[in-house]
Amino acid sequence: MKKPTPKTETAQQRQQLYTDAYFERGHWLLKIWQTLVGLLGWVAVIVPILITVLSYWSSYDARIPRFWSYQEGIFEIKFIGILLLFAFALASLFAVTMTIIQNRKRNRVVEQWPTFNPIDQKRRQKLLAHFMDARFGTPAFRENTRYYRVKPEQNLDTDEIQHLYDDHDLNELDQ
Repeated sequence: MKKPTPKTETAQQRQQLYTDAYFERGHWLLKIWQTLVGLLGWVAVIVPILITVLSYWSSYDARIPRFWSYQEGIFEIKFIGILLLFAFALASLFAVTMTIIQNRKRNRVVEQWPTFNPIDQKRRQKLLAHFMDARFGTPAFRENTRYYRVKPEQNLDTDEIQHLYDDHDLNELDQ
């Protein structure tokens, strides 16, 4: 019996994840409308900023056109400027402090490679492999047996491997 083959998609079907009529051919009214709305949105952002900056600047230079000259407005701009400067100083202090702390932590912990003695680690692996071979049989036997009943005398004590390392001077915790 022949296996059914899954439907394969064409490259065009895989690439087309969404559609946007603005970028398709035609749709001129849609393009004009969305462009006007986008431009109006940018004007609504830029004009108030420009008026505020020019009005604040005109309080120091009479040659600049003045849109408003309320002392409360000038005071508010100065106050918000001080608050933003204070927030920037605190954020900068926090960022620099955290960078210093993380760099010190990385230098102390992460970049201390290796964190163990690789020669002793190899010796521990060989010792443990020999111990397991003597206790439970060869690796080929252990890995290919489906069912194995552990005899009570084969059970490991809680700290038996630790004592094994101690007996062969391979315990890094004592050093």
